[in-house]
Amino acid sequence: SSSHAPSSTSVLFARGIIARLQTWPALRIAVHQNWGGPHSLAKQRWLASLLVDAFEDPSPSPTTPDALYVEEMLLQVMDDEFEANLEDGSAEEVARDVVRLWEEVGRGEGGLVGVFEERAERMEGKVPQYEEGAGSGSDWEDDGSGEDDEGDDDDDAPQLVERPPKQEPEVDEDGFTTVKKGRR
Repeated sequence: SSSHAPSSTSVLFARGIIARLQTWPALRIAVHQNWGGPHSLAKQRWLASLLVDAFEDPSPSPTTPDALYVEEMLLQVMDDEFEANLEDGSAEEVARDVVRLWEEVGRGEGGLVGVFEERAERMEGKVPQYEEGAGSGSDWEDDGSGEDDEGDDDDDAPQLVERPPKQEPEVDEDGFTTVKKGRR
């Protein structure tokens, strides 16, 4: 058995995959919430290795995975390992990024890897933001890169919604807080 060090291209590609997965909101939430059990973080790394292996197929006539194949793979792993049935289009976006990453690294370029690593570094240690009940029938907001806005190049900032001021909790003479039922 000949064990040789991975090529610099392989290392660069793997670094890019790992960083891209670390910035995927759906996977960040799944790992943070331990949807994959106590080994959720290990499953994230395992997914990265699956993706790298899919592209670095050593067979005599390898076929490079396309974005659809990668998306199916991501959705399958999220469903099987994290019990998350994603319908937010984010897997498609990650898949396109993975294919772009492979093409770029194949040309000997590492710009995209740098971009993904920088994003991952900025997110490190931050708790992923999400809406309670996302995935339970509610369509949760994605980052606006869905199919609905094809050709819409002007990036409008999201409009801020005015919220009523939060009321101070009422504490009775015994020190108990009165719980008020919220609007639904």
